[in-house]
Amino acid sequence: MPQLSTNLLTPQDVAARLGVSITTLATWRCTKRYALTYVKIGRLVRYRLSDVEAFEAARSHEVAGL
Repeated sequence: MPQLSTNLLTPQDVAARLGVSITTLATWRCTKRYALTYVKIGRLVRYRLSDVEAFEAARSHEVAGL
């Protein structure tokens, strides 16, 4: 059976990575404020690493040369 857990992050992992609180992530999920895809496994919420990276990339902005 493949190991899916290596590519799945906990809300704590994602919150630390994005610099937001776990409560903020929960609010985003409930209000659908941001399109950060998550996986529900029973009561557990997990995030695919690839989805988090895509979320970050979609919000990256280059600053014009100074």
